[in-house]
Formats: sequence, structure tokens, C-alpha cells
Amino acid sequence: MTEGTAKVPAVILAGGRATRMGGGDKGWRILGGKRLVDHVIARLAPQVSAIALNANGDPDRFDLGLPVLPDSIDGYAGPLAGVLAGMDWAASLGADAVVSVAADTPFFPTDLVMRLQQAAGPSGLALAASPDETGKVWQHPTFGLWPVALRHDLREALEGGLRKIVLWTDRHGAGIATFSSDPHDPFFNVNTPEDLAQSEALIGAAG
Repeated sequence: MTEGTAKVPAVILAGGRATRMGGGDKGWRILGGKRLVDHVIARLAPQVSAIALNANGDPDRFDLGLPVLPDSIDGYAGPLAGVLAGMDWAASLGADAVVSVAADTPFFPTDLVMRLQQAAGPSGLALAASPDETGKVWQHPTFGLWPVALRHDLREALEGGLRKIVLWTDRHGAGIATFSSDPHDPFFNVNTPEDLAQSEALIGAAG
């Protein structure tokens, strides 16, 4: 952490239904001899003060030794519901903000949290972004810094039917931290068996 930044807690978003992977807990697929979620935890732990897992269903199926936070919004409300669960948990710890990462993205930057903190807008919000092969910059809204002071506003928005993350973050002037995609997009996520095979190749190339 650099001067002016402080460690914050983080929530791993694992509440998706993994339909393109045949269902189940996608973060428990094996990559390079370890589960996807183990890769995520290894990259995240040095950057944050505490980690929780956002997932629905029976929490006893997880063996990570982490708090398991279910969505507090009824129905499948998408990643924002997991962000809200993380914000409420962070508030209970006395933290000012929480960082979110996705459970299926094993190569995200090791300076993610610091860069998000540096990019935060006046509201304290920040999202990660990276360019594609054409140079177009895409936001990755499951990777963000979320001030707990906005959690009641987010809950109200979700209860009103909002599901698209950027509609809410744009409303609050989120800052953007843009990361390099050289040699590959650090936010490459594993949605399909083909993506898992591609990730194996990336790990092999790094090794």
C-alpha cells in the first residue's frame, strides 16, 4: 500500500449460476492443479485486510474458512446483490469501503486494490477497466471499490429493480482504474470449458 491508502476488506463474488459451465460452483473448477477460487484468494489476500465469500445456498459446502455472505435481496439480483452483501459486512467490521472481485477471474492485477483506491471518484467509488485487442476500454464492474456509505442507496436501487451495475456506478461518478492488457487481459474470466482450457495455456506460458 502506498501513502494515503489503507487496507480494506474484500468480497469474492461467487453467487453466479455458472450456466455456461454446466452449473455448480464455478470457482471450484480446477486450474493448474488448484481451484479457481484458490488462485483468486492467493492474489487477493496480500492486498486486503479480510476476505468474505458471497454465495447462496448451503454455506457448509465451502471449506475456505471464510465468512459466507448470502444475497440479502430476494431472487437472483446479479452481482450487485453480492456487492451489497459485501458492503453490509464491511460496515459491520467498521470499514469505510469494500473491494469486490470475481471468483472466476484468476489473473487479476496484484495491485488492483491500490489502483482502485487511487482512482476513486468523489463518492469513493471506483471500477476496474482494461482495453481489448482493438484498444477499446471495457469496464469490469465486478472488480470495484465500494464505499459502505452508499449501501442504503444501492439497496433501494436493487429493490426498485436495478440490475445493471454501471447504471448505478455512473449515477455516483465512479472513478476508473485502467489496467494494461499486455500480455493478456488480467480480467479474463472463465465462463466456459474452453475458457478454462485457455487459462491453462496462460498458466503454462507464465510458468
